[in-house]
Amino acid sequence: MEDRPAESRLKLGLFSYPVLQAADILVHRATHVPVGHDQQQHLEFARECVTNFNHAYGECLIQPKTITPPVHRVMSLSDPTSKMSKSHKLARSRILITDTPDEIRLKISSALTDSVHGISYDHALRPGISNLLSLFSIFDAEKRSPEQLAQAYCDTHPRLFKDMVSDAVILGLQGIRTRYTELIDSDTHYLDHVAAEGARKALQSAEETMGMVRTAVGL
Repeated sequence: MEDRPAESRLKLGLFSYPVLQAADILVHRATHVPVGHDQQQHLEFARECVTNFNHAYGECLIQPKTITPPVHRVMSLSDPTSKMSKSHKLARSRILITDTPDEIRLKISSALTDSVHGISYDHALRPGISNLLSLFSIFDAEKRSPEQLAQAYCDTHPRLFKDMVSDAVILGLQGIRTRYTELIDSDTHYLDHVAAEGARKALQSAEETMGMVRTAVGL
């Protein structure tokens, strides 16, 4: 019997990843889980595990609820038809939470857009501008949607709009980057303590859950 072509073979991760993700969620009895829209199906698998287990052994596991961001995904600054990724070969295609204000402003100012006048939200016809609107929406203090932002700044020149997006992103990431820098520059014993304490709490939480599970199934 001939072996199947390599490209037709399914990888173990296709099956094991949802199982491991469900285990991580359920063992700590998470009530809410923030996930991207592409992860919703995996969380549904975890919820199905809870339904089946509780039906067979009684109410033991917690049904986690999904928390999804208003913006489905942030696209690449250099290629707005592709998802923003830290593995992309172009550093200017992505924004890191550790980027300096100058780095953020430079990346957004060089983001690929178009020559159409004004600002409008249309992923098909204006992917670059639409991506900047989505990015702006994430950090907007007024919590406006990309569509609402497009209406508010419809007559704005794209160059000026990029400056506005930069200001919003810089302000939104300011506290995160400041805290990150403080921690990296501080005594590493603090981070070691946080990691050890987190591991202790995680182990305790997992042991409590597994104790209830063992009791429920009669082990």
